[in-house]
Amino acid sequence: MPESADLTALRDVVEGPLAEIAGRFSRLLAEDWPHQALVIFTLECTGRPRKVTGAKEIADKVAIRELEAIKSLVEPGGHLTLTATLGGAARTVWAVRDPGGTLLVLVPRPSRKRFPRPGPLAEIFGIVATSIRQQVTQASPDYLAESRAASSERARTIVEMAAAHETALVTILSALRSTRLDDHRARLVATDSASAALVALRSAHETDLALSEEPAHTAFGRLRREVRQVTRHHGAEIEFVAPSKDGRPLPGEVAHAARAMTCTAVLAFTAQPELTRLRVAWTSDETALRLDIRDQESGELDVAGLRLQLDGRAKTLGATVEVDAVPGWGSRVTVDLPFEPKSDRAGEAVLADLNRRELEVLRLVARGQRNKAIAAALGITESTVKFHVAGVLRKLDVGSRGEAAALALTAGIAAEHSA
Repeated sequence: MPESADLTALRDVVEGPLAEIAGRFSRLLAEDWPHQALVIFTLECTGRPRKVTGAKEIADKVAIRELEAIKSLVEPGGHLTLTATLGGAARTVWAVRDPGGTLLVLVPRPSRKRFPRPGPLAEIFGIVATSIRQQVTQASPDYLAESRAASSERARTIVEMAAAHETALVTILSALRSTRLDDHRARLVATDSASAALVALRSAHETDLALSEEPAHTAFGRLRREVRQVTRHHGAEIEFVAPSKDGRPLPGEVAHAARAMTCTAVLAFTAQPELTRLRVAWTSDETALRLDIRDQESGELDVAGLRLQLDGRAKTLGATVEVDAVPGWGSRVTVDLPFEPKSDRAGEAVLADLNRRELEVLRLVARGQRNKAIAAALGITESTVKFHVAGVLRKLDVGSRGEAAALALTAGIAAEHSA
């Protein structure tokens, strides 16, 4: 690792807010790998798979399909210098792909076409990519709520845009195929061009939509590989029961949460002494995905500890968790994850108990502001902000600012203007 990329600076990159990691990483690399723009592309973050910083004429135009094309050219654990389309234009890029699948793309400055020391960069990026995966796995409730909202909004926008463009192209095709047009050859050429554009549009729609949805059996296949990896040194026999291939696709954040919660439960089960057999099953219908993990062993599962690990994520996603352990008979964990967030009328009623000032404070907390910034925005002291935050947590019956922010995001008050 170059001296300029010291461990303290790298720690600052991985410890800060996930949404801003591209900017921090760009500053770390600026001296040894001079670049105009930096992109981190990871499917772990379903709501924000692209983390971009740098020149606006590049950063503002980076498309998921461009990153998918670059990723397909780089072997896992490899690095390349290549010419690729990024931000709508052909550019020389330096690309690094972590073994876990996370992609780093740098657009070098015009004077630095040669890729300097790609090996050390791959090592540094491996640490950053691992940190991203860990942060998503241990995501706070407010991050999960934001991720769900972002991925749902992206899916809705994709569908609307695809429908509008498809209608336009079909209309063009109908006109070009009209027998009233005299130039038959020109009509054929135009028809072929429009047909190709229509196919490309549909392909782009399916590629982007795949980032928001994942077939349940595909998500379960990834889970099976993850569980086998983390239990490779454990002697227990694990039986996997996959969901139907014909079931409804899982929203991206549900698929990721299901894998994370299942792995958490599996690790808790394997912590029991003398575990010999474990059953891991997923089933789904049109409304929800059920996780079912059980054994027939000692019944010494750490119920309280496992609930503590699962409840925060479950609360944000509207999931229900049941953990049972009967000494001498065995243990079972079931989680029901709804595909769509339920309307939380009870939560709205709780929010209605907040006074005007508490709502103002909660709105700013949900936007990620700290006490000092809230005090400046509202013209009050920090001690007064602390008093109101304590009142908000008490009335909402939550234990942290993140949980309060999640309720605010669910109710939509974070986007409202102060009265």
